[in-house]
Amino acid sequence: MTIDRSPMIIGSDHAAFGLKETIRAYVAAKGITIEDAGTFSRDSSDYPDFAIKVALRVSRGEYTRGILMCGTGIGMSMVANKFPHVRAALCNDLFAAKMSRRHNDANILVMGGRVVGEALACEIVDTWLAEPFEGGRHQQRIDKFDGLSTIELP
Repeated sequence: MTIDRSPMIIGSDHAAFGLKETIRAYVAAKGITIEDAGTFSRDSSDYPDFAIKVALRVSRGEYTRGILMCGTGIGMSMVANKFPHVRAALCNDLFAAKMSRRHNDANILVMGGRVVGEALACEIVDTWLAEPFEGGRHQQRIDKFDGLSTIELP
């Protein structure tokens, strides 16, 4: 399995701190540079703060990929997808991870720290890093929603 070894950024709130630490070390052990955007403890924190840090850097093109985690992953997904050209996908199983890359070219993987265990999370990361984007008709669909941030509402 060939994986994308581009530098990445990772972030979580307190609810997924333990899983973030596991995934950060797991990714680093693969020889991938990974910046940790926090949180740095289990003390209560606000998930939007970390979603903003990661999504902003991916949106600007400073990183091509990122990983976010909170208790369920739902809040992180909602915040991250507010940023232009961010395609954050909540993937708590292998099929979702595979399809988020293959059909949606997801550039931020989101997982729920209270939903997936460490072993499954590592498998999800491997799948997400290895799965290529198919392009073609899927690129046409992404082009349609990538421009939504510039649409003026009636």
